[in-house]
This record gives sequence, structure tokens and C-alpha cells, in this order.
Amino acid sequence: MGKYIEDSKEFLALIGGRTNIGAVTHCMTRMRFVLNDENKADIKGIESMSVVKGTFTQAGQFQVIIGNQVSDFYKDFIAVAGVEGVSKAEVKQAAKQNQNIAQRAVTTLAEIFTPLLPAIICGGLILGFRNVIDSIYMFENGTKTLVQISQFWAGVDQFLWLIGEAVFHTGIPVGLCWSVTKKMGGTEMLGIILGLTLTSGQLLNAYGVAGADKIPFWNFGFMKVNMIGYQAQVIPAIFAALSLVYLERFFKKIIPSVVSMIFVPFFSLLLSVIAAHFILGPIGWQIGSVISKVIYAGITGSFRVVFGAIFGTFYAPLVITGLHHMSNAIDTQLAADFGGTGLWPMIALSNIAQGSAVVGMILLQKRNVRAQEVNIPSAISCYLGVTEPAMFGVNLKYKFPFVCGMIGSGIAGIVCTATNTTANTIGVGGLPGILSIQTPYILSFALCMLIAIVIPIALVSIVGQRQLTESQRGFVAELDDNVVPGKEEKPFVTAATPVTVKSVVNGKIISLKDVNDGVFSAGLMGPGVAIEPETEEIVAPCNAKVAVVMEDTGHAVGLTLENGAELLIHVGLDTVYMNKEGFETLVRVDDQVKAGQPLLRFSKEAIKKANHRDCVMVIITDPGLSKDMALNEQGDAFANETTIISMK
Repeated sequence: MGKYIEDSKEFLALIGGRTNIGAVTHCMTRMRFVLNDENKADIKGIESMSVVKGTFTQAGQFQVIIGNQVSDFYKDFIAVAGVEGVSKAEVKQAAKQNQNIAQRAVTTLAEIFTPLLPAIICGGLILGFRNVIDSIYMFENGTKTLVQISQFWAGVDQFLWLIGEAVFHTGIPVGLCWSVTKKMGGTEMLGIILGLTLTSGQLLNAYGVAGADKIPFWNFGFMKVNMIGYQAQVIPAIFAALSLVYLERFFKKIIPSVVSMIFVPFFSLLLSVIAAHFILGPIGWQIGSVISKVIYAGITGSFRVVFGAIFGTFYAPLVITGLHHMSNAIDTQLAADFGGTGLWPMIALSNIAQGSAVVGMILLQKRNVRAQEVNIPSAISCYLGVTEPAMFGVNLKYKFPFVCGMIGSGIAGIVCTATNTTANTIGVGGLPGILSIQTPYILSFALCMLIAIVIPIALVSIVGQRQLTESQRGFVAELDDNVVPGKEEKPFVTAATPVTVKSVVNGKIISLKDVNDGVFSAGLMGPGVAIEPETEEIVAPCNAKVAVVMEDTGHAVGLTLENGAELLIHVGLDTVYMNKEGFETLVRVDDQVKAGQPLLRFSKEAIKKANHRDCVMVIITDPGLSKDMALNEQGDAFANETTIISMK
């Protein structure tokens, strides 16, 4: 009989029984389910089980965090449930089928926009900085800007526009064409070329169309076509890229393979460029303009405070559903059509409000040491624009902080729209977001930030007095979940001696909160650090025993250290779906390994090609006999040399 048979029986009943399981698999730390009816799952009951460290739903999957023992639990569970496990890719596909058409469309749109966000945010910060130096009159009695009194800063202002222009004039259409073709399985280079034809210098810049006295055109004798560029345009670029993808698929089917290398790209690119400039571009431009005008009317019209209240209040729930990703396209279109966006400031305020709700929990739970291990890093990451740890790790767990954050965000949204606060474009969705706000609205945004900070903290502090038990607030000691009566002694435990965990790979050390993952960043798996790798071999960080190896995916290894601590080494985010492509495991379960011994190899290029992040997480999932721990969360890392975790 397996170790988790009884737990599996309880778990099966709580999840709604065998008939409620559409598909099930597991990764290194989590059980992943596609449920036929999510309402049948008793979430509170599941989270109260000693083997469960947390739950959350993402992209149609109900995920249950178990830890390093997930493989053993999974085997016992499928035996008890009488179901067959499937691959991670099959679960992901099943989860998509579990979504409605709108959810699938939004998921696809999010996957298209995600690779572009770092460039857009960078461009927004640059425009914000340029605003500070060339638009704020803070010298010579408020009559001149920094650029006007300094040639150096005038040069900096001009130089930075090189990047800003590249991002917003060329980068968005080209990036979208590339991302769509990559997502849809087309030829990425053709997508890039198509994007460049939309922003060519031969065309009238989209920003100059409104004020142009005369629009140039191509004259084909029987017809004329305007030579208009699509700088910063979203929908025309997406339409053009989709035409390229489907044309390429069509020609691949009808053109013999012996000449497909020549004629498939030729006909696909030629016809898609024609379609883009003759038909799809103008249509997409009009659709984008209509959408942005409607949103702009809501933000700036007579009922703008109502719009601000609704959007500000309910943006956070949109994040849970994934529908919030549509705002990226709308923000970009607003910036292109009206020279700025009033939508994004409210998004930043919503993030700040959710972070402030966590600050309220920090104050309430100041005596609860275990809770603070999640609360503090979650609040910091949320204030810096990464909301998942705060929302999934804290606010949704207790529910009332989430609502308090919504209320604060709604009030801030009212003030934001009432003052017409506008941003240049998408920026960092937290406190640094003020750098992306247009100069005339910096003070009004600062007021909105103050509202988004104070109100959620005050509400959480008041409501929490009644909602939280004394044990949750830390006034009564709770039973340590790690202590399980009758639990067997862990093997390979020599003594409660200090253990030094060295880096497992060469690279740059970053904090877990910067990984931007709802589980790792929130500390739900335990404390640790992340490394942006420069090499492609993972080595043992110290003497240890191999406890878990993900044989079918190769992306993670679990170790038991000499002090009984359990350590997880996890390569990349969502690399479980790669089905071991680009990964090679070098050890087996129960192997005794020495510090510096290779554990697995991976391909950075393969991970990048699969559109995943390649950061390496090193997590202490169970501290074992250690009583104290110190993390090194910055600097360069050298495999088997740099100390990243010290345990005493």
C-alpha cells in the first residue's frame, strides 16, 4: 500500500470524485487537473489537507501544490481514482478546450503580446524620463526645463528618442507580425519582413496622416492605393500576420515540396503585403480607431467617473480570468491615436491597491512569522508591478483583502478619470509607473497613488480584526504543518550541522519575486533564489542524495541535503510542457552526489524557442533540521563557487 493512499481517497472526494476529472498530470511540485466542473471541488477542504501547500487556477487548470513528494502522491492518487494520467501538453490542450471562445481568444492574444511587453515598458519609461527633462519647467523660476539649460541633457533627450522611436514607430508592428507568425507556426523571418513593410520609410508615417495636406499613393493606372504606414498600429499588424500564416499554410499544401522553399515564401509574402496595404490595413485601422474612440469616450466623456469606478474596481478580477491582457492592445491603440492612454494609469493603481492590501495583512499578521514570509515579498513585488504573488498568495487566500484592494482601486479610478490623468503608454504597473505619466498629470497620479495605498491598508486593518482568527494573526501558536505524527525519519540526515548551498549554474542571481510566477514568487514552495543562467549545465550545490528526478520532462531535480532539508532545482517556467525537448538528466533517484557533480543539462535556445523563460529556481521546500537561513539574492553566480543559501 502506498504512503498516500488514505490522503488520495480524501483528496478524490474533495475534488468532486472520479467523474469530475477531465485530465490529470503532475510536474515537479504540483498536481495539474482539468476539472469538468470546478464548482464541485471543495477548495477549503483541499487546502486544509496536510499534504497540500496551496491551490490556484490558471489558464483552465486547477493546480494543487504538493511539493517534492508529488510524484509519489500522483501514483497513489491515480491508483485510487482509477484514472490514467496524461502528458502535460494534453492537459494544457484539454484546459484550452475547457475555456470558452472568448477565453481562448484572450489567451492567444496574451501569448502574442507577452514577448513584446519588455520593449513596450522600456519605451514607456524612456518617454517618461524624457518628459521629466524636457517638459517640466523647474529651473530659473519655473521658466526653463533641464534640456533648455543644459546641452548635455539636450543631447541625452535626442539620443533616447532613438530607442523610443524604435519601440513605438517600428517595434510594435514588426514585433506583432513576428509574434503572430511564431505563435501560429509560420516562418518568423517572413513575419519580420512583413512588419517592416508596414513601417517603411517610403510610407507616410501614421502619426502624420491626420495633419497631412496630401497623402502619397501608388498609381496602378486602374486604381490608386494610399501609401500610409502603420506605425504603432495593433490590429492592422495582427490582420496582416494572420494573412501571412494562412497563405503560407495554403501554399505548402498545393506546391510540391521540391520547389516549396522557393515559391511558398514568395507567394505568401507577396500576397500578404498586398493584402495588408490594399485591404487589411485600412480595415484594421478603422476597427482600431473605433475601439480606441469608444474607450477614449468612456475615459474622457461626461460619465468618465462612472467608467473609472467600474474599471478601477473590477480590473483585479479580470486579472484572475486572464481577460486583462486585452488592455495591452487597447492601451497601445489609444497611445497611437490620441498620444497617450488614460486606461493604463488605472491598471497601475489597481496593482498598487492590491499591494497595499497585502501591507494591511503585514500589519495584521506582524506576529505571524510564517505568514510574513509570504506577505512581505508579495507586497514588494506587487508595488513593483508583479501582482500574482500578492493576489494568489495572500489576497485571494483570505478573500477580504482582495475586496478591500478593489474598493481602493475603484476610488482611485474615479479620481484618475476625473482629473484626466494620462500616461504616455504602458509602463511598470506599480509605484515606478509614475515615470510613464505625462508631465501635466504627475501630481494627480501621485494623489491617486496615495488613495490606492491608504484606503486598502485602512480597510484591511479594520475588516481583518473580525475576519482573522487570533492564530492567523500570530497571537496563538499554530501547529507546524511540517510535523506529521508517525512520519518516518528522513534518510541521509547526518546532523543539524550548517549547510552551504552553492550556485548550480553560472549566471546572474535574482530574487524569486522577480521571476514573476504565481507560485515561486509568492514563496508558496518555500524560500530560495533564482539565477538567470549563462551556462547550460546544472550541478549539485552541495553533497546530497537525489530524492526526485522528473524523468519524462528532465526540467527539475529534488535533493535531500545532509541536514535533512529538501531542495528543489527547477529549470525554467512552464518548461514542464516541453516534454524533455532540450533537457538531459544525468542522475537517478537515490544517487549520492557530490558538490559540483552534474545533475542535468538543458538548452537555452530550446527553452527560448518554446517561448518560456529559462531562469533556474533553487528552492528550500523543507528546512529539515536547520533553524536559520540566509539568502544571497544579487550578484554574479559561479557554479559550485558562489554561496546562494546558508543554512544553520
